[in-house]
Amino acid sequence: MDSPESRDTDSGNAAFPRPASRWDRLFTDFEAELDAVADAEFVVEVADRTRREFAAVHLTDRLRAAVKRQLAVAVDVGGGLTVAGVLSEVGPDWMMLSTEIGGARILIPTEAVLMLRNLPPIAYAAGSEGIVAERFDVRMVLRRLARDRAVAAVVLRSGETVQGTLDRVGADFLDLATHDVDQPRRSAAVRDLRTIALRGIALLRIQ
Repeated sequence: MDSPESRDTDSGNAAFPRPASRWDRLFTDFEAELDAVADAEFVVEVADRTRREFAAVHLTDRLRAAVKRQLAVAVDVGGGLTVAGVLSEVGPDWMMLSTEIGGARILIPTEAVLMLRNLPPIAYAAGSEGIVAERFDVRMVLRRLARDRAVAAVVLRSGETVQGTLDRVGADFLDLATHDVDQPRRSAAVRDLRTIALRGIALLRIQ
């Protein structure tokens, strides 16, 4: 038969668990709470970092990443005008679309772009284009075309289209000799000379 002392001891053990068990449960619960807080903070940190990184992405970074995929995109330049083609080249302030219509190429200043469709949700790191590509801006492209006496249809942001040969390109304008595009640029064929502000260009269609 158990002694009163042993009954008291057993009763005490049942009513009051060993201190070690109580502390184990306390630390287990505490660690679980810390883990939950840490996970939540990690998710917030990743989300914040992702937002910060995405905030540094430029449109040209998105466009450069899409070039390698040879994707067909649609570009809205305003005035109800949308052009579509395969994104073939991208510069610091311009993009080039290749179309299936007569093998035409379309040069679009990025400042004229209002919206794109079918652009993939990927981007190259800013500054990864290299010094040459970074400096090859729309003025340099136009000067190359003028050097080659390229014939182009220039669509203005007003919606007007002017066709002819690119003569010269200044710092913020170009001179275009207007004539029928199926005729070479000769004095007799030139109707007039247009000076067009670069900021007014929506796109150039180059044959």
